[in-house]
Formats: sequence, structure tokens, C-alpha cells
Amino acid sequence: MGSIMSRGAAENFDAARDFDAARDGALQRRALRLTETLDASERTHNEEGTMMAEVQVTERPTEEQWQRVKQRLRTELGEDVFGSWFGRVEFEEADLNSVYLSVPTRFLKSWIAAHYSERLLALWNGERKGVARIELIVRGATRLKTPAASEKGDEAGLAQAAPPSNVIHVRRGSEADFAAGTINNNGGINGSPVEPRYTFETFCEGAANRVAFAAAKAVAESTSGKPTPYNPLYIHAGVGRGKTHLLHAITRAARAARPGRNVVYLTAEHFMFRFVAALRSHSAIPFKESLREIDLLLIDDMQFLQGKSVQQEFCHMLNQLIDGARQVVVAADRPPAELETLDERVRSRLRGGVAFEIGAPDVQLRRDILKVRYHAASGQNPGLDIPETILEYVAQSVLSNGRDLEGALNRLVAQWQFTRQPVTLTSAEITLRDLVGAREPRRVRIEDIQRVVSRHYNVSKADLLSARRTRTIVRPRQIAMYLAKVLTPRSLPEIGRRFGGRDHTTVLHAVRKIEGLIDGDTALKEEIELLKRMIDE
Repeated sequence: MGSIMSRGAAENFDAARDFDAARDGALQRRALRLTETLDASERTHNEEGTMMAEVQVTERPTEEQWQRVKQRLRTELGEDVFGSWFGRVEFEEADLNSVYLSVPTRFLKSWIAAHYSERLLALWNGERKGVARIELIVRGATRLKTPAASEKGDEAGLAQAAPPSNVIHVRRGSEADFAAGTINNNGGINGSPVEPRYTFETFCEGAANRVAFAAAKAVAESTSGKPTPYNPLYIHAGVGRGKTHLLHAITRAARAARPGRNVVYLTAEHFMFRFVAALRSHSAIPFKESLREIDLLLIDDMQFLQGKSVQQEFCHMLNQLIDGARQVVVAADRPPAELETLDERVRSRLRGGVAFEIGAPDVQLRRDILKVRYHAASGQNPGLDIPETILEYVAQSVLSNGRDLEGALNRLVAQWQFTRQPVTLTSAEITLRDLVGAREPRRVRIEDIQRVVSRHYNVSKADLLSARRTRTIVRPRQIAMYLAKVLTPRSLPEIGRRFGGRDHTTVLHAVRKIEGLIDGDTALKEEIELLKRMIDE
């Protein structure tokens, strides 16, 4: 027994150490900041001696005031952020100095408390002076109400009944309980929030996404134990092209079609955070068991999955789900082969499924996206007046992705709200000048660089990767390494591995060598600029 416990403790220690090593990544820092903020919220709630400012009030907050608060939040945060965090927040009730809002999950409750508590309280006070506390409750959970003051406003009663002011009241249990935002009442794992607007009905289908859209619908309609032939389904695309929309749509449609089916949507960040929290709270076994009971798993932003132990656990889970005839859907910003930070076993498993890319929207798809978004905006803003010619200008000018299109439309709507004047072409050009003509930069691969350099210098790719050191090969190899460093986000060790397993110091020497030569050799500088244009074509 002692040796088993020792091995378990060592495994947990190694996993936690791996997480700490990967903590420099932006997503881990966010997860840790969230934990620290929750701890701070709990300490603030338990501090004694903090008194609420005495306020004389006569009316309770209302649902109408909540709608105005939501509208201001939507304007400040933008539709995407607002929909992700506040789309499912509902007004429950209020007393003289407190507002009670409900959310569907503990994770959402904790996130809003950690990131938006002060802003929510300020907006409520803008609607009605005297709101001293906002309490978030999970729908279906029992809330212990504090004694309410009389309608006439007993000031002593107000001060006694109210907890510290300027705090969203978030009760927090043990870390194991939170790791589990994990375990729900049915013994399954709760997922990340799903945006209510992201459904198959609101998804705009076009030539760039038609195959991925059809595959997503097939997954949503599949039954437990009978996955689609493409398992795992892997969807990759640049930012703002609709991959997250499809994953949310699959989640909602699958849950609606078969309510008993265990459907879980998780971002890679959410998965990492919960896994590490489970290790630290010694609840890893229940967490792993709950993962393996999933019928349909959807993982978003796979490129952010980091940490050796996290990736190992993900690989084990992926193998068990697929081998157990459970469906898996993964989304990322690049193909599986280009996820260099992932363990090779995970990449191999992902390559074993079917991968579909969502391309850049063509002009017809851009028109369709604007039409749908404009219809939704008109429902929220009666009298909205953006002429058809302006929408066509946006469709022809904003080229990169659907998210930029939506952002452009939001700017025009805001312009109309502030001026109450029809939007003209001149005003639209000024409002959208930083978006017009913006194209998403082409993603350059090291293989593309090697191919172009090999053809330009009439050497084979095998020569570039070989150990040969003749001048006719060394110079093209150094130029290719230099271009890989300049045109791709790859690290020096990764570039070295892609050039025949060379050490990172060799790559660094090549980069510095070419940089030095460019300074004094105009012909070489022009030649490298030509290579850059050839690679970008």
C-alpha cells in the first residue's frame, strides 16, 4: 500500500511539475490567475470588520434595469465576449440592497465573479443607487437568503444583514469540488460554456466550409456507440472562420436530440486547468473516470494543449474513447502534423481520423454572413438603417474572416446608434479604414521554404537535410534556416529538427551569418527578398 501511495504521489508531483514548467504559456498564466482571483474573493468574503455603506433605498432593482445593464455590457464587451459569459445569465430577484443573478454552471459563476464583479456592480449602481451586493447562484442550487430589511428601510437592519460591499458573493468549497466544476449531479463532467447563438441554423454555409459543416451535422445526428466513419473529426482553420461555431452547434444539437447522451465541450485551456486542479486536490482518479464516460467529446483550440502529463492523459482518454466507439471532435488553427508542441502519439491519433479545413470566405459567403448578422442587429435595434450598398461595400472590402465582418458591422451599428443618421459610404470608409483590405497573412511552413529554396538553387531537399558541407549546399541551407526563423513562429530547436536533426546552435549560426552578409551584400539582400515573395505566393 505504501509503495502504491508513493508512486501515486510521485506521479502527481511529476504532473504538477510539468504544468509548472509549461506555465509560461499565456493560457496557463490565465488559469493560475483565475485560481488566485478565486482565493482572493474567498478571503475578501471572510474578512471581518468590513462594513457596507449605509444607503437609504425605497425601490427594488427590476428586470427592466437588468436588461439595460445587459445592453451596456454588450456594447462594452462586444457580442462575442458578451455572449460567451453573459448570454445565459438571468435575473432572479432582488431585495433592497442585493441583486440575485443565476448562471447554469459553477465554472461560469466563478469566472464572472473573478473578472467582472466590479464592472457589474458599477453598472447596477448606474441604474439604481444603493445596490451594494450582487450574488451569483447556480440555477437549481439552493441559496441561503440573508434576512431582508423592512420595506421602509431599517438602516441598522441593512448594515447587519449585508455582507461586505463591492463584492460578488461566491461561495467556494474545497479545491476538489472546484476541480470538478468537473463532476455534475449525474456523475459526468461539466463542460465549458456554450454560446446560445452558435447553432446550425445561424451558421452560414458556403464553398469554404461546406464539407466541414456537413461532417459536423453528421456527428450531431450520430447515436451513442455508433460514431461516424470519421472519428476523430478534426476541423482546422484560421481565426474567425467558424470552427468554434461548429463545435458549439454540434454540442447543442446533440444534447437536444438525445438528452441522455453525455456530450461535453471543453477548450484545451479548460481541460488543462481542471486536470491540474484535480491532481493538486488528489481527485485525479474520479476526474479520469468521468472523462472516460463521455459519449461525445469536443475539444477546442487544441494548439494550446501543453504539458507532458496533460498530453499523456489526453492521449489515454482519446484512445479509450475512440476504441470504445465514442465520438471525438477536435478543432485547432492548423493541421495535426503542424502541432509541433503536441506529443507525437497525440498527433498520430488525430491524423488517424478525418481532417477538414475551413477556408477563407468568398464574397458570396461574406454577403450571407452580413445578411444574417444585420437581421439579428435589426431585431435588437428597431429602426436600424444601414443601406444595402454599404453592406455590399463591407462584403467586398473586409476579406479576412467572419469575425472581422461581424466587427465591421458592429462598428456601423454603433455609429448609427450614436448619430441616428443613415450610414453613408464616406462615414463607413472612415469607420472601417483599418479593416478594409485586411487579409489574413498566409501561414508559411518550413516545408514550403525548403521546396522554394531547393528549386531556386537547384539542389535537392535531401541535400539541404543532409550532412554534406560543400559550398553549393551550405549557403542555400543557411538561407533556408534564416527564412524559417524570419517567416515562421518556430523555435530554433524545432527548425534544427526539421533540417536533418541539427542542433539549435547551428541554426543560430546560420541566422547570424545571413544577417551579417545581408548588411554588406545588396545582391544577396535582393535575392532573399525575391525568395520571400516566391514563398508567399
